[in-house]
Amino acid sequence: MTINFGRDICGTLSTAESREWLVTNGIGGYACGTIASVLTRRYHGLLIAATKPPLGRSLMLAKLDEVAQYHQRYYPLYANRWVDDIVDPDGYQYIESFQLEGTIPCWTFACADALLEKRIWMQPGENTTYIHYTLRRASRLLKLKLKALVNYRDHHSSSQSRRWQMEILPFHQGISISAFPSAPSLYLHSDRGKLSAVHDWYHGFELARERDRGLDERDDHLHAATLEIELEPGEAFTVIASTQRNVNLDGHAALEFRRSYDQDLLQQWNQATVQSPSHPDPSHQPPSPLWIQQLVLAADQFIVNRPLEHGEPGKTILAGYPWYGDWGRHAMISLPGLTLTTGRFDVARSLLLTFAHYLDQGMIPNVFPDLGDTPAYNSVDASLWFIEAVHAYYRTTGDDSVLPELFPALAAIIDSYRYGTRYTIQLDPNDGLLYAGETGLQLTWMDAKISEWVVTPRTGKPIEVNALWYNALRVMAQIAQRLGKPDDDYTSLAEQTAQGFDRFWNPDTDYCFDVLDGPSGNDPTLRPNQILAVSLPEEPDIAPLLTADQRKAIVDCCSQTLLTSYGLRSLPTDHPNYRGRYEGDQVQRDMACHQGTVWGWLIGPFVQSHLKVYGNSAIARSFLEPMSAHLQSSCVGSLSEMFDGDAPLHPRGAFAHAGTVAEVLRTWMAIAQHETR
Repeated sequence: MTINFGRDICGTLSTAESREWLVTNGIGGYACGTIASVLTRRYHGLLIAATKPPLGRSLMLAKLDEVAQYHQRYYPLYANRWVDDIVDPDGYQYIESFQLEGTIPCWTFACADALLEKRIWMQPGENTTYIHYTLRRASRLLKLKLKALVNYRDHHSSSQSRRWQMEILPFHQGISISAFPSAPSLYLHSDRGKLSAVHDWYHGFELARERDRGLDERDDHLHAATLEIELEPGEAFTVIASTQRNVNLDGHAALEFRRSYDQDLLQQWNQATVQSPSHPDPSHQPPSPLWIQQLVLAADQFIVNRPLEHGEPGKTILAGYPWYGDWGRHAMISLPGLTLTTGRFDVARSLLLTFAHYLDQGMIPNVFPDLGDTPAYNSVDASLWFIEAVHAYYRTTGDDSVLPELFPALAAIIDSYRYGTRYTIQLDPNDGLLYAGETGLQLTWMDAKISEWVVTPRTGKPIEVNALWYNALRVMAQIAQRLGKPDDDYTSLAEQTAQGFDRFWNPDTDYCFDVLDGPSGNDPTLRPNQILAVSLPEEPDIAPLLTADQRKAIVDCCSQTLLTSYGLRSLPTDHPNYRGRYEGDQVQRDMACHQGTVWGWLIGPFVQSHLKVYGNSAIARSFLEPMSAHLQSSCVGSLSEMFDGDAPLHPRGAFAHAGTVAEVLRTWMAIAQHETR
């Protein structure tokens, strides 16, 4: 897919700064910004380094402000927003085009008859960003002056300089900047030109997106270095920002490496249907559109290294950019779409083993915190999604060797949930359903909390948790059989859960209760969670929990009441608690988060449920098509976490979300497989 914007988008501030770009390095570091180059978030920067991979992310290089001198005229190619909403200069007016080349953002600036191209990418496995310039067309020499604005702060924060004095030292072809003695240094390199040290604080950058979120919108950055260079037509040069002193200074070679890396990802994906025994006849699958290929590249941005103790390698998934770390629930929901659909089976295996390593009292971590090393175990469903991910991995790869390694962890989850673990998570022996929750806790994916108030507590027996529990028991019975271990106990528990699950059906509404046996009884609120009772399980050998008529009624109800172009609303529009816009300060946003806001990842379970009920692949695919247009808004080349429940469904939350990307990919391929059966 070619994502290409001309002057109609790039030359207008409102449209150019509403579209963002993202590049990543596979160890938690990233760079992102707006097409207009205006900083609108505290997370924008050319190098946000993962100082404790995959977290400890710190802003080190905020931006490069470029001024071109050509034919005795000066062209500022950058833009800044200052206090009181003053934008100066307006360099976005010189952007002739912006395009995404795979994962590499590329700007073309027009200065009279000169065309200057700029590309940005990161080196995989390093906190290293390349900014590469090429004078593509000119009738004479062009001079370029770049100001490097640096910082050193947590990416969640903002900074006011006061009397902060950084140490700036030159070295061969570069300059090092040290914020303070114990901080990692930032090294700025250039393969050409004159690089000189400066120390001049720029005060009063105004971050519009942070202001809209009710957060501190002021930031300061240090002008630490200036690069001056002269370019003849056809010449190029590269600026490199890194936490490493010794880096590859060959910009052309680094660019080709990054392009080859992206091509390898697409090749693995193309081979996935051939390698996977779950795909019956890949030769008859129709070719996927180019926008799906773009999602394959986007999928890689969320997969990062998480080293284990003693330096052992591990893998994890960042839930979303720019602010999320790795969350167990999101990782397991996303694993099939990000790794199995794309043919990255070794990554999937490593992910499963990594999270099994952190299992505690039958629970995988829900959150790895940015600060500190102790994971948070505060999710009832993350471990059940883990079992579902193991099932998906085995179903796709047929890898028998991993089952003995994972079986002890899987058995521990079932035993802990059966007999009781944290937060009153325990099986009710009377109906075979899982109960979870305590006052002041939020354990399901609807986890917004304001101080000590849980917005949607869902204490009791949530429907999606029990659908996952049933599926987990069936999966465990299959794995036990495969390993020659007793499976009767898992089978009998599953049968009891299936009988108890009948309690969820509410004949008065013709859809399911959201939660049973809560503090106020059964909750009849229509929410999208019940769609998982239809989308799970995925195989004929696991009997469905609901009758065919019940499944159809749920799909129809969600279609008419909750469905939008980008996913399912979390609450119907006619509910008294419905909030149609996810906006305002933290409290206002948390109140809206699961009270009407659309969640992109839910498009996957809905479409797969619709396909099961109606069997029409063309209609199922049509539900995903709006996402192809969304790839060209918000974060270009990726998909957002959330959207307003009210039209025009503005994107909200993380601008690039693992779950949304994963579920669109997984569902698209599931439809393709359905057509070959």
